[in-house]
Amino acid sequence: MEVTVRLFAMLRERAGASELTLELPEGARVRDALAALADVTAGMPLVTAVNREYAPEEQELGAGDELALIPPVSGGEAVVLHARVRAEPLSLDALAALVRDPRAGAVVTFSGVTRAVERLEYEAYAEMAEARMARIVAEARERHGLCAAAVEHRVGEVPLSEPSVIVAVSAAHRGEAFAGAREIIDRVKAEAPIWKREVEGGRGRWVEGTLP
Repeated sequence: MEVTVRLFAMLRERAGASELTLELPEGARVRDALAALADVTAGMPLVTAVNREYAPEEQELGAGDELALIPPVSGGEAVVLHARVRAEPLSLDALAALVRDPRAGAVVTFSGVTRAVERLEYEAYAEMAEARMARIVAEARERHGLCAAAVEHRVGEVPLSEPSVIVAVSAAHRGEAFAGAREIIDRVKAEAPIWKREVEGGRGRWVEGTLP
């Protein structure tokens, strides 16, 4: 399948063109496109957007999609925007390290853990959940002036006391960081297509929720 890649500023100069066409296999993700353009992006911090929406590296691409590679803007530093659904255990330390930034005076993290039951089982419409989470992260960053923001949600079985969702943000001041982290976790719980099943003593029940 063909994907159009838009390049700007320093990346455009490196490639000698503002637009490239990549031939990728069906099911390819943003990270696969970045790997194919490693010679152009080498050493350059950047974020990505698919069809004019910020997108994580895990987002799947489709035929005819427009992938934009966005280097640091207006002479500033790159903004880390990360959203991922994963089956592996989550690491709050790793997520916090991802958002550390020399401009930031505050890093706020949140970890939602299994409580009161033997385990939780999560199911997700992963592709849509990641896209929605990426949008939530991008909008929270803009609204609160965050330096960087990241969120990860686990799927599958999550035992007692282990995290099922983690958030990390950095900002110049603690007020913006707390507000940004609060918005991200509240919106992910309300908008991302993820379902939770509580299991205790071998019996499970789906937790009632609300329509997004």
